[in-house]
Amino acid sequence: MEPDYNSLLIAPCGMNCGICYAYLRERNKCKGCRLPDDKKPVSRLSCKIKTCDVIENEKSVFCFECSDFPCDRLKHLDKRYRKKYGMSMIENLGNIRNLGMITFLRNEKSTWTCLKCGGTICVHKGKCSACGEMTEFKKTGNLPVS
Repeated sequence: MEPDYNSLLIAPCGMNCGICYAYLRERNKCKGCRLPDDKKPVSRLSCKIKTCDVIENEKSVFCFECSDFPCDRLKHLDKRYRKKYGMSMIENLGNIRNLGMITFLRNEKSTWTCLKCGGTICVHKGKCSACGEMTEFKKTGNLPVS
């Protein structure tokens, strides 16, 4: 399965929904934070970051467009993802802002594509969603290492 790396799969918080377990699973598959809300898990519908006033009312695309960036909610989420999964939403948002979406997506593709089969490595499981190959992550960044 060809990995899906497009800008519609990048959530306002900087999460790449294309590498999320909920997106990669076969049953009750989430379509990502930006796509229509039909059949989404309740946790996605009630996400405090996605439903933030700045994102909803000011039509901002990403959290870095807010004057309160990074807010406490984003810092909390970022801390959890850094510790548990070795990736950073705040770092992702900085890369999108500083490098642009095209370069960010290229980097994501090289980071999260399985070297064995070309499938997508799941950030939550640490393994390829296609072949099941396990991947270790560097704690200093989000690059998989063999």
